[in-house]
Amino acid sequence: MAASLPPLQGIRACVFDAYGTLFDYASAAAGCRDTLGDKFERLTALWREKQLQYTWLRALEKRHADFWQVTGDALDFSLETLGVDNPTLRDRLMELYLTLDVFPEVPAMLARLKAAGLQTAILSNGSPAMLRSAVAGAKVGRLLDAVLSVEEVGVYKPHPRVYQLAVDRLGVPSSTIAFQSSNAWDAYAASAFGMRVVWCNRYGQRAERLPGKPDREIRSLAELPALVGA
Repeated sequence: MAASLPPLQGIRACVFDAYGTLFDYASAAAGCRDTLGDKFERLTALWREKQLQYTWLRALEKRHADFWQVTGDALDFSLETLGVDNPTLRDRLMELYLTLDVFPEVPAMLARLKAAGLQTAILSNGSPAMLRSAVAGAKVGRLLDAVLSVEEVGVYKPHPRVYQLAVDRLGVPSSTIAFQSSNAWDAYAASAFGMRVVWCNRYGQRAERLPGKPDREIRSLAELPALVGA
């Protein structure tokens, strides 16, 4: 998809969403398929849906809790909805969320960006501890200049303060940042904020009817380096 598109000009930094973009959130439930059976796909979908809903609702209510609590609350709702009463399984799923699989193209992609002299960073709803664990498990820490959590600003995406955090920490204008997310709502919000956006549409989502518009759309992050001159 990206091969026929012209590269973005003037990019100095590449900033990535974490869950669903760099790390496969579905790998937690998939790792418990032996216990969940055919419920693992429904659990993955519902868990993710409630996790995001709770971030948005907490932001609106101004009742922030970190992403570890939100993830646990969403899991409890999902297990109860699916009729799964298994505390041991619940603990196992939460532990697996700390070491989610990295998408296979990610390490080589990040290495290519770094070799080209671009700054790289994560900007995520995840708590600092969750992000440290995911980055360590994926062995990509040396390829990242910053790992930024919304905990630094106390509100979840898509609040503009979250995107401003990347601008402030990387020390470059928003117009020189390429922001990558697999979540359409996140991609559109970053665009509305003023970042250049490459929407990694892994899941075949439809275009949102929201402010902003991604500059490019790809299906895999392997397509990204060519779009930012790396």
